Amino acid sequence: MKTLKVNLTKALKGEIKAPGDKSISHRAVMIGGISEGKTRITGFLTAEDTINSARAMLNLGVNIEGIGTESIIVNGKGLLGLREPENVLDLGNSGTGIRLLTGLLAGQGFFSVLTGDSSLRKRPMGRVIKPLKMMGADISGRENDTKAPVAIKGTKLKGIDYNSPISSAQVKSSLLLAGLYAEGETKIAEPMKSRDHTERMLRYLGAEIKEKGLSVSIKGGQRLKGAELKIPGDISSAAFFMVAASVVEGSDVIIRDTGINSTRTGIIDVLKMMGADIEILNKMDFGLEPVADIRIRYAPLKGAVISGGLVPRAIDEFPILCVAGALADGETVIRDAKELRVKESDRIAAMADGLRRMGVDIEEFDDGLRIAGRERLSGAVCKSYCDHRVAMAIIIAGLRADGETIIEDTEWINTSFPDFMEKLNSLKG
Repeated sequence: MKTLKVNLTKALKGEIKAPGDKSISHRAVMIGGISEGKTRITGFLTAEDTINSARAMLNLGVNIEGIGTESIIVNGKGLLGLREPENVLDLGNSGTGIRLLTGLLAGQGFFSVLTGDSSLRKRPMGRVIKPLKMMGADISGRENDTKAPVAIKGTKLKGIDYNSPISSAQVKSSLLLAGLYAEGETKIAEPMKSRDHTERMLRYLGAEIKEKGLSVSIKGGQRLKGAELKIPGDISSAAFFMVAASVVEGSDVIIRDTGINSTRTGIIDVLKMMGADIEILNKMDFGLEPVADIRIRYAPLKGAVISGGLVPRAIDEFPILCVAGALADGETVIRDAKELRVKESDRIAAMADGLRRMGVDIEEFDDGLRIAGRERLSGAVCKSYCDHRVAMAIIIAGLRADGETIIEDTEWINTSFPDFMEKLNSLKG
């Protein structure tokens, strides 16, 4: 068990670059693997989750050069070029990895089994297995087809028109990848728009994707062509420094080359609503994704109500938004975020526990939290709950806490942001 100790800090100043976007890195190595020719990827996230996805593609017969570095070359096998793996594919802690691969493998001509660590095996898989079965997939999983390990016997698929009960980019992406192998058209509609990295990448590599309102569709059998993919910095990772600079007096931080895809910028909208001083500078385009530099200066935050359409656009940032709420003037209320209960941990319960230990008055709801803001927190011993984002959020909270804050099980940070502490310490000067 690795623990970290954090103390009250003075102003954060300087420039950093967030690690490569985790969501896009997963997709790049998978979609590159079923494209024809080379896909050269720069900015690839070198963290446990994304490396597990790359290794899974290796085990499916895709040659990948440079695994473990930020610049990799995926030698695509084409739509039908994957091979049956000799062993179980272990996706570690990655919900994105296992759910997207389930869709990708449903239409193959071979047998495969997907699993992950103890945390991943508790997470819901029925949300992708059910619609994939509607497409004709032969899939079975633990606990009545709702949990991993998942066994897939590849078979012919047919397109469906699916109304998803939840807004989930993982569900949508799993079905779009399966749709490439399906006869006819596959259409997915969501209650609210989720992140669209898969649609952008498939279109960039040659597929025709139709979008209308809250629905997206794809026709089967489309060939993809390898290309240059430049991955922007991950706004979900940048969010920790955005909140840190907002709450530590005197701070002035610039985060370079950060993705500002409109389906992911809920964190910016929420922080601005809370009074944060945020500037978007040097907007540019990395081909398939918009990027910019983000400058954040200290500004007193005020409580806010976060609900509705903002939620899917900031779903991964809620642990650190809880910290922003804990250090804001007044109450912050989060609703419509029941999805947080089934992330790497129950993030509602995990953040409530950590911030209560630090002296914050919190009320839990089934779908969110009420957080009474304070000027300063109290140092405490807190758990990560085996969740990288919870661990990093509590570390940032400790920067504004009297006394020492100890965070347990911080090795989980390596799943998404191995050099998090190094970048944080660089801003402390």
